[in-house]
Amino acid sequence: MSGSALARLLGLLASHAEAGQLTEPLAQARETGLPSAELRVLAEATEHALRIHRTLGQHRRREAELAALFDTAGDLAALRDVDAVLRSIVRRARLLLGTDLAYLSLNDETVGDTYMRVTDGSISTAFQRVRLGMGEGLGGRVAHTAEPAATSGYLGDTQFAHTPAIDAAVADEGLVSILGVPLRLADTVIGVLYAGERDARSFTPEEIALLASLADHAAIALDNARLLEETRAHHESLRRAEAAHDRLTDLVLRGGDVHDVAIAVAEVLGGGIAVRDAEGAVLARTGTAPPRVPAQAVAQARSSGRAVRCGRRWVCAVLAGSELLGTVVLTGRPELAEADQRLFERAGVVTALVLLLRRSVAEAENRVRGELLTDLLTATADPDALLARAARLGVDLGRGHVLLVAESARGRLGVAAARVARAAQGLAAGAVLLVPGADPGAVARAVAAELGTAVGGPVTVGGAGPVALEGSRAQAANGDGLAGIAAAHQEAGRCLRALTALGRRGEGAAIGELGFVGVLLGDRADVAGFVRDTLGAVLDYDARRGTELVRTLTEYFAHGCSPARTREALHVHVNTVTQRLERVADLLGADWPEPARALEIQLALRLHRLSG
Repeated sequence: MSGSALARLLGLLASHAEAGQLTEPLAQARETGLPSAELRVLAEATEHALRIHRTLGQHRRREAELAALFDTAGDLAALRDVDAVLRSIVRRARLLLGTDLAYLSLNDETVGDTYMRVTDGSISTAFQRVRLGMGEGLGGRVAHTAEPAATSGYLGDTQFAHTPAIDAAVADEGLVSILGVPLRLADTVIGVLYAGERDARSFTPEEIALLASLADHAAIALDNARLLEETRAHHESLRRAEAAHDRLTDLVLRGGDVHDVAIAVAEVLGGGIAVRDAEGAVLARTGTAPPRVPAQAVAQARSSGRAVRCGRRWVCAVLAGSELLGTVVLTGRPELAEADQRLFERAGVVTALVLLLRRSVAEAENRVRGELLTDLLTATADPDALLARAARLGVDLGRGHVLLVAESARGRLGVAAARVARAAQGLAAGAVLLVPGADPGAVARAVAAELGTAVGGPVTVGGAGPVALEGSRAQAANGDGLAGIAAAHQEAGRCLRALTALGRRGEGAAIGELGFVGVLLGDRADVAGFVRDTLGAVLDYDARRGTELVRTLTEYFAHGCSPARTREALHVHVNTVTQRLERVADLLGADWPEPARALEIQLALRLHRLSG
């Protein structure tokens, strides 16, 4: 009988039966009355079988743990997505420990707390979003002390620093038992790995060691991900730097301008770019125009030769040797890696090269344009040859042009005049400009404003014209051929001197707009036009109504502006004189008796009378 019982015991052991089943042969033998000696042998065999069963169970559990750790290591070796690896670790922790849930939190160095990163088995949204201050709750304590911690009844456990938010989240999840182990990188704790149970449970040292091993793998995964990201970022920076270098080099070789450089650098660095000249004027920009950079930042960038951070902006000085050509300003990138900073500085070098090339081309073109205008003014070349030279520069001398002479106390007027003339498809030589237009006064005012902005101070401009050139049979609207252009030059100069004498610095005008001063200075004075501009409304009123406003004005000025004496000269009532003068005010404006207006009106009356 004992032999069959032993055989059955061994069969159960071989079939991996549960521990309770291994005691059944001994119990049956006792019921059948097996002799005590045989019972002792069978009892001893049962005890050995139970020990073997426990050992085999431990081995199987250890094999499962090792397999899980091995699989985790394989995941780390093929790391592509750190979140996927962390989810796998948390899931394996839950399965190996047989808990209701497992989760992982990471420390936030900026805020100074720890937050949930991955959960498995959680059903509470509030729990998944909870944040623990350093030292708060079980996880906060583990993160702070770098030591494992466990509890079989968290909400009633007084060894932890409870907070309403954490307790509410734990209660919402239904957690009772919690085990937490630290995630370490060298001597630094970066987070906590947890296992949780919704019933009371005491975690064994073996379970704590297993969870700690998984936590070590999680820490390695995070560190590998960080290193991989840094490597990728470095490689990406090198690739972008190489691509940017090739693009900027090709841009220069193709004759690109400053705007092309701004667009290229903005696309590579992912921010807004503004290029300013040495005076701060914007030459090109892409994105939001940044405010002016403080002079101190520009000086620092200039002296160091490096890009300088200024608040949330970066500024790089554009230099040609020691000469400051301008600045490049980057916005939208408050932080720059070393590679991106070098790329930004390289953009400053390319910008300097483009500006130097542009300046050289502009100087050569300005010299050619200036020589052409000089020949036009001095009439030293054949008109047909002058027309051909102008056409090659994109200037059509066959259309009406205005001759301008400018004056300013500021420097760089010639450079600004050349730029303004070139933009208008005209010519410039020093402070003399020839630009398309039909109204010399309007053009003079516009150019005075533009030049004033360019040089940063008032610029006075006298205008004359329009003039045009038509080959060997040159004709002009106010003169004949080259002689007309030269005469317009002289008239514009006289107009400039008149503006200065009248105290009208910083303005632009033509002779015809200076009233009787223009009549006196102009060599092609338009007497009829002056009379019409000054007295036209009164002349028309007399013509339509048969009144005598012109005669009344003449007598009024002739008799010392006295209404009483004017009445006697006209043989009318004094009220009639008053009414006529009120009508003049309606027609000429209430300021007609003012000294300057009165002088012009008297001159116009005399010229009108002399002209018959």
